[in-house]
Amino acid sequence: MDDAMPKAAHYTIIIAAVVLLIVLYNRALGSIPFLILSAYFFYFGWEQLMRRKKKSR
Repeated sequence: MDDAMPKAAHYTIIIAAVVLLIVLYNRALGSIPFLILSAYFFYFGWEQLMRRKKKSR
């Protein structure tokens, strides 16, 4: 497995975002975890794209 980050770390980040979502949603700040999670998914997707690009060369 050549992942830069193991699957356990991905699951931990997603679970932390869900917990933050629940806590902050009750305080009317529910968009903050979505913003953090979208930045994380953007970074993860960009990494995957660059990795595939390097493999195809």
